[in-house]
Amino acid sequence: MYTLKSRSIPLDESYDVIVVGGGPAGCTAAASAAREGAKTLLIEATGSLGGMGTSGLVPAWCPFSDKEKIIYRGMAQTVFERAKALVPHVAPDDLDWVPIDPEGLKGVYDALVTEYGVTVLFNTFLCDVDACDGAVQTIVVSNKAGLNAYRASVYVDCTGDGDLAVWAGAKYEFGENGEPMPSTLCFSLSNVDLYAYLYHPKFGTRNGGMHPDNPNSFAHLLPSDPRFPDILDTHLCNNIIGPGTIGFNAGHLFGLDSTDPKAVSEAMMRGRRIARQYRDALAAYFPEAFGNAYLVSTAPVMGIRESRRIVGDYMLTVEDYITKADFEDEICRNSYYLDIHYTLDELRLLADGKIDDGARCARYGVGESHGIPYRALLPAGIQNVLVAGRSISCDKRIQGSVRVMPVCLAMGEAAGMAAAFAASETCDVHAVDVQKLRDTLRKNGAYFH
Repeated sequence: MYTLKSRSIPLDESYDVIVVGGGPAGCTAAASAAREGAKTLLIEATGSLGGMGTSGLVPAWCPFSDKEKIIYRGMAQTVFERAKALVPHVAPDDLDWVPIDPEGLKGVYDALVTEYGVTVLFNTFLCDVDACDGAVQTIVVSNKAGLNAYRASVYVDCTGDGDLAVWAGAKYEFGENGEPMPSTLCFSLSNVDLYAYLYHPKFGTRNGGMHPDNPNSFAHLLPSDPRFPDILDTHLCNNIIGPGTIGFNAGHLFGLDSTDPKAVSEAMMRGRRIARQYRDALAAYFPEAFGNAYLVSTAPVMGIRESRRIVGDYMLTVEDYITKADFEDEICRNSYYLDIHYTLDELRLLADGKIDDGARCARYGVGESHGIPYRALLPAGIQNVLVAGRSISCDKRIQGSVRVMPVCLAMGEAAGMAAAFAASETCDVHAVDVQKLRDTLRKNGAYFH
């Protein structure tokens, strides 16, 4: 152990609400809090906002509709429509699996938080939380200015891993039997022949495609090809994200604990090897489209699907998904399927017919959805912290559904608004007037039952 010499660090007490984490949930949380009049600070560890849609290079939005209408509305719909306008090869009425221009989306998020007067600190890391009697007193961050302390009335944890809430004393669950869903390092290939990519008679997207849902896809051959030893399964999602450029959400990094810096560092290097092997595999199996492809970028941020799940005032469960649950305090709806990525052991069981994939990864019909209650955003026993994003209070199976960007945008708007209300009243997020919250969300375009 090493003990730092006692010293004082600067303290800033000028903010009402502090949001930590500038992914989709963090951006709408900060913008929503500021829109309600709270002086708001947004702290982001990287150099851009947007999380997985920007720094993570995820190539497409998960569906924004329930196959009938758009259901992620309010700020979520604003972000989606502004981003969609930047990909002109998309049909105007497309709502599902719309490709993302990551550089353009950075500007969308910059404009959103700037519009409402949010102060943003990039390249700034949360490094300590001072909590007492179930309330956060102060947080400490690190950046080029050294260590600085910030104190606000209310905090919104959008770190994805629940760092702020957990360091404040919140209880949490992690994966299943200690193992989370696998992660992915996304990447982009340029100099792709888009005519072949679209219209090749066997692998073109208009004729079956490369996705493993196509039984004829070469994706099924890659795990057994000794030339590509780091490609362990068939995961191969891909979208056109720009001229001659395909974005890939492909490959898996199994057993990764995103709260272990050494493990993440090793996984980043392995993820870059996987990306290079995919480039070579695509050139070998689909030379008409990828023979001259160039690996233009690997994501600077790892795509983490699951880590900590906070134990909140209400735990959302798979039964809520199955029953299409409504809640008196619901603040948004969700219709995404139970998108659970299997561990290596589960993949073996699936291959042996010992897992019913259809039952485990259930999907809704047209117009179906479930509610997300405000209580699932509230860490039990912590007075002035909300959580939005993939680490809300839920079980493992439904987390496979609520973790994706559209619902994170919707949750973030609600969390930020509630934070502003709490900051102006009792500073207790558990005591927020939920009817006032729901009414104000509706006035701003949100959708729920």
